[in-house]
Amino acid sequence: MKKTLLAAGVAAMMAGATPAMAKTLVYCSEGSPEGFDPSLYTAGTTFDASSKTVYNRLVQFKPGTTEIEPAIAESWEVSEDGLEVTFHLRDDVQFQSTDYFTPSRPLTADDVIWTFERQMDEENPYYQLANGGFEYFNAMSMGDLIDSIEKVDDNTVVFHLTRPEAPFVANLAMDFASIHSKEYEEQLIEQDELQMANQRPIGTGPFQFVDYREDAAIRYQANPDYFRGQQPIDNLVFAITPDAQVRYQKLRAGECQVMPFPNPADVDAMKQNADIEVMQEPGLNVAYLAYNTQQPPFDQPAVRKALNMAINKQAIIDAVFQGAGEVAKNPIPPTMWSYNDEIEDDPYDPEQARQMLEEAGVENLEMDLWAMPVQRPYMPNARRTAELMQSDLDKVGVTANIVTYEWGEYLERSKAEDREGAVILGWTGDNGDPDNFMGVLLGCDGVGGSNRSQWCYQPFDDLIKEARTLDDQSERAALYEQAQEIFKEQAPWDTLAHSTVFMPVRSEVTGYVVDPLGGHSFEGVDIE
Repeated sequence: MKKTLLAAGVAAMMAGATPAMAKTLVYCSEGSPEGFDPSLYTAGTTFDASSKTVYNRLVQFKPGTTEIEPAIAESWEVSEDGLEVTFHLRDDVQFQSTDYFTPSRPLTADDVIWTFERQMDEENPYYQLANGGFEYFNAMSMGDLIDSIEKVDDNTVVFHLTRPEAPFVANLAMDFASIHSKEYEEQLIEQDELQMANQRPIGTGPFQFVDYREDAAIRYQANPDYFRGQQPIDNLVFAITPDAQVRYQKLRAGECQVMPFPNPADVDAMKQNADIEVMQEPGLNVAYLAYNTQQPPFDQPAVRKALNMAINKQAIIDAVFQGAGEVAKNPIPPTMWSYNDEIEDDPYDPEQARQMLEEAGVENLEMDLWAMPVQRPYMPNARRTAELMQSDLDKVGVTANIVTYEWGEYLERSKAEDREGAVILGWTGDNGDPDNFMGVLLGCDGVGGSNRSQWCYQPFDDLIKEARTLDDQSERAALYEQAQEIFKEQAPWDTLAHSTVFMPVRSEVTGYVVDPLGGHSFEGVDIE
């Protein structure tokens, strides 16, 4: 009990005055959000702070699974030809009331239509503000897929599609599809403050935004009008703590109750601490090194293959993941359907790598090697990984210069089609569908955005696009298996690792569920 009160006291100091005996949960977040409009971003850190707290979507993933269940839409049906998807909305969903916005009506079909029009209508002021930069929406070809959206009545909306799309409903459970308030954002348009939608969000979710002190803390309070009922905790604080060792110290001291991404070396000690429960499961993720395939000499598959063969991935697993991961050979994790286990990985063979570089006419290559500044579920320590790669590449005559940037800048700069060298990144699945990896990360529509290898290879892209149109999972799986073969031949990435995800929480926390898709949600969480 004393430790719980200590945590509440720490949160009160961070967050300002809180009512006596109010329950406060502190989450030691690993980084700062890029903003609070989830349609603009792809990073889990940003989604945790925005879509997972403030917003809801038409459908959602059942906690702890990739199974779709109702959210704002209480039911839906797909037409026989797959070209119409009708959603029936709840009539009791209220947008949040804050000191900067008071809604005059509940959520309706107008808000659903607005949410997608702002990402696809070039005349929409929010489309113009973002210059069409809705990365997920674009990478998934949603603008080409959605022909129109029809309001039947306030509680019924129909998506008319240009083609059948097997993962469409699951895709609408993803963060980019969080439902925005048309009334609030039109108010911002009238006030000429459109940018405030990304700074002072309004949604329908379990928590409403209070304030953000950059790189320090985000405060939320329970939404009293939440359609599933007010949350057990009154206040939620994200204490932004980039250093994993400091997060662990705060967790042990009771200064936070939940922390993500522990150092693998600390996990055993955490498991021995009676005050801490360490949840874990295989991650639906992949870490990778993406070459810029539009820039020489990385435009040659043979060069990319050679560099892959120069890097000792098992050494990275041993030194960085410390047993909490496995070497990756495919762009999707082995727990995902359609995983092609027949694929043979590029062997670690420095001598052959050097010979292949010579045959390709590559001598004295100097390249940038980008290392992320933060921990992610798929990568405990990108800097250490880059150092190991740097040493391996040096052995085959390649000089790798390690570069990094602040996380938001890293993500933005790494999209550039003229980016130098290779970038360490990774992905945690958003919906349990292979398309979310292969289509979003490697499809032609993602070039200049989520496709950090800038790789547009038509034989691969054709398979991915065909697979989306099929209903039969076995038929889809066969196409994805072929696509993995092409991926391995062309080597736009060096696939590095699939990690085990550890989630330490204090023993007084109840109701927390590990998300296989990598997010952190506090709906239904309580403190005893």
